[in-house]
Amino acid sequence: MSEVPLSTLIAYSAERLKQAEVSFGQGTLNAFDEAVWLVLWRLGLPLDTDLDEVAEQAVSPAQQADCTALIEERITARKPAAYLTREAWLQGVSFYIDERAIVPRSLIAEVLSDGTIDAWLSDQTRKVLDLCTGNGSLAVLAALAWPEVQLTGADISHDALAVATINVERHGLQERVTLVHSDGLSGLNPPEHGPFDLILCNPPYVCQASMDALPAEFRAEPELALAGGTDGMDFVRQLFKDAPARMNEHAVLVLEIGHEVEHFIAAFPELEVAWLDTSAGDDQLVLVTREALLTLSRT
Repeated sequence: MSEVPLSTLIAYSAERLKQAEVSFGQGTLNAFDEAVWLVLWRLGLPLDTDLDEVAEQAVSPAQQADCTALIEERITARKPAAYLTREAWLQGVSFYIDERAIVPRSLIAEVLSDGTIDAWLSDQTRKVLDLCTGNGSLAVLAALAWPEVQLTGADISHDALAVATINVERHGLQERVTLVHSDGLSGLNPPEHGPFDLILCNPPYVCQASMDALPAEFRAEPELALAGGTDGMDFVRQLFKDAPARMNEHAVLVLEIGHEVEHFIAAFPELEVAWLDTSAGDDQLVLVTREALLTLSRT
């Protein structure tokens, strides 16, 4: 085996992933991007490397073997790349991740970073809850976006909270982000926790039919973070009942529902919501006011 250009190794790796029909959607959306991620990581190169500048960089036979072994592990194990590299990126921010928590990819990260929901907040916004925090990525991103805000990250999984702790410490946010074990909102009662000015929630919302059809890569993630019951709305129903008591008067709730828009509308046909634009469309994130939730509870 002789040296090859980096571009050749990436192209070969992408073709192997494509031929093996691995599934994407947990950090990348196609074989080429996944190959770039894994090859650059294995070679110790920054993931934001300009590929045009390093395309002709020589890769030794030993390095090729290391990269090929990683690609083959990705194919054989059918684990998300983030679990193999122990790192995931969201809005340009790096997070630690392992099998104890779902791979971070929430669209809520977009509206935190681009200021979409800022108009719904005020200069009195001080307490924010990231419910179903997983590895803590949304809590960290919210803390970075709003330096004056105190964050609470809550999850039913002790394992996920252990991962979140790593990320809170990694970003030096121990003084501003508190992690709490809670089954939904049951463990978050004012005045110790809240009331909150904003609740962020990427809940388990995958309906049973979709759960049954999930590729192996997604089944490698904690089912607790994905499965939302027959129509995907089990957690959301309880959340909408419990949330008003934990929200300030003008508080809002930002909720991810992914591809379950039909089930969401069927479950809450009378609920007034604002749909938020994202890179995946305008039907996957909703913003709900406390008043709308109170109206829902009275119907």
